[in-house]
Amino acid sequence: MIVPKPKGGYVGKYARVNLTTGKVLVEELDLGFAKSYLGGTGFAARILWDELSAGTDPLGPENKLIFATGPMTGTMAQGTGRITIAAKSPLTLAWGEANSGGEFAPELKFAGFDFLIIEGRSPKPVYLYVEDGKIEIKDARDAWGRTVSETFTFIREVEGDESLKIACIGPAGENLVRYAAIMTNYHDAAGRTGMGAVMGSKNLKAVAVKGTGAVEVADPDKYFEVVREFFEMAKNGLWAEAAEETLGKYGTPSLVLAEQEIGRLPTKNHYTGVYEKAEDISGEALVKQYRVKRSSCFGCFINCKYYSYVKRGKFAGTLTGGPEYESIAAFGSYLLNPHLDSIIHVNKLCNEYGMDTISAGGTIAWAMECYEKGLITEEDTGGLELKWGDYDVVVKLIHMIAKREGFGDLLAEGSRLASKKIGRGTERYAIHVKGLEMSAQDGRAQKSIGLGHAVNVRGADHLKVLSCYEELGFLEPLEKRFGKENAPKIADRLSIEAKALVTVDCEDFYALVDSLIVCKYGTMWPPMYYFEDFAKILPPLTGIEEFGSVKYLRLLGARIHNLRKAFNVREGLARKDDTLPERLLKEPMPDGPAKGHVVELEPMLNEYYQLRGWDVKTGLQKRETLEKLGLKDVADQLEKMGKLA
Repeated sequence: MIVPKPKGGYVGKYARVNLTTGKVLVEELDLGFAKSYLGGTGFAARILWDELSAGTDPLGPENKLIFATGPMTGTMAQGTGRITIAAKSPLTLAWGEANSGGEFAPELKFAGFDFLIIEGRSPKPVYLYVEDGKIEIKDARDAWGRTVSETFTFIREVEGDESLKIACIGPAGENLVRYAAIMTNYHDAAGRTGMGAVMGSKNLKAVAVKGTGAVEVADPDKYFEVVREFFEMAKNGLWAEAAEETLGKYGTPSLVLAEQEIGRLPTKNHYTGVYEKAEDISGEALVKQYRVKRSSCFGCFINCKYYSYVKRGKFAGTLTGGPEYESIAAFGSYLLNPHLDSIIHVNKLCNEYGMDTISAGGTIAWAMECYEKGLITEEDTGGLELKWGDYDVVVKLIHMIAKREGFGDLLAEGSRLASKKIGRGTERYAIHVKGLEMSAQDGRAQKSIGLGHAVNVRGADHLKVLSCYEELGFLEPLEKRFGKENAPKIADRLSIEAKALVTVDCEDFYALVDSLIVCKYGTMWPPMYYFEDFAKILPPLTGIEEFGSVKYLRLLGARIHNLRKAFNVREGLARKDDTLPERLLKEPMPDGPAKGHVVELEPMLNEYYQLRGWDVKTGLQKRETLEKLGLKDVADQLEKMGKLA
């Protein structure tokens, strides 16, 4: 049977690698599948829904690990160097997804694959070697136990090729730390939800890729014309101003003082949203004292990435990519640590071990607060004093977590599972949603992210839902997208009005963005490219006319989002799980611009479910909603399980 293939954007093949049997099956990408799920997150959501069952052990051989690109990956458009990696999460026990920039994703397409499905478990450590349509499973026993940089060096030496693009795990993934990352470069992490632990559970150390192919374009002249339009928008629009004074100048650490200004910089385990020593860990301080080089992902002119180097002191000689804003907050304000040199060092340790900095910092912050309150003692920690701001103990804990040694073995479980094991009321101070430690925002200071953290399909994370409109006052796109009546309501950070409206829109749009797959800069912050822009660029790229309809792209975004939601529902999640830590719901912000505020979640949640077409009482999806999105089979399965509204 001849499978219809897309004309452009996709390379037209994917591979299924069974590590148990050692078999590799290369198959044709079906045009209908591409039309229905677009790429990246969309591909992963459909595959994991179809091929996993409820209750699958995330660390068992039945779980499947997806590396997925999108139609725009590896093309000349801006920000097209990202990869989606998805599986059932060992941290949340539900939908797991992470994505990363760099050059690995384009190289995978140049090597002839739109996505990889990795299943089973190898009886011994292995790595995959991918080159121009072929995949080999190779012995990695000599690589096991090595750090990320050592693994890169080892595989490149073994293969005799310094140009190989590699995704690998470090010791944290090997030791099944539940928030282990997959590193797609020395410093680029697919960090959240524990994809590195899934990779480690399969005895898969790395995926090494080399490709000499290219991504075909259906209508090159028209595509080039639209790409030029995109660049002009970036050069002369909202992006130019934002990039010049923030990302281009300081990278994501520019957010430290921006978040401090609006009272949304999580401090002392999210106790408050302001940090008195914020300037000490700011982007400005980082650039002045430690930055040595700028860099970028594939085909990106922004150059928001930086290398930091510590010249003197206890951590002299530390050189690493980053740290990004989230890492600075996680090991800085979360822990009351104003010492940037120590943050840079801990960031490097996490990169070398292959570990999510957000969950690592959040779990340590939980432990420190519990220690302060006498709920965790030195008997639990093995004699360690967990005092706020003690960066020496943080360094020790990172080593212990990655190796699962002593108290680190408990912390390697993440704050939710660790607090359940300890008990004694420590659960109250585990700042997570659905088991995922909260990223560096505080919903008391911006009500939309309060709702967004609660309903997020992968837990308390910003990249699937954060509305940046009110964050820094982008009024023009607000009025254009939501009308003059709703714009002032959305722009008011401390009001709950219209926040459900903007949350639904962001979720659907970011689902589209993560399926294309392109960078959030320019799509999320600043809010520049939107549905209509991708409706312009996708038809000449892919030759698929349906992609030229804004209505169709919106449907795709909603379909992909609902499919991930259905995955969680199948695992038993419902309205009870769309909530926030007690701290944000009941403890008023103690100081700063949002002083006295909590997150008034229930009314926003009710409105959100109504806009989604889900049941307000249970948070479950309705058959009518799923069928409108082309997901009748999903509704049928949920109904059989008694999990359809």
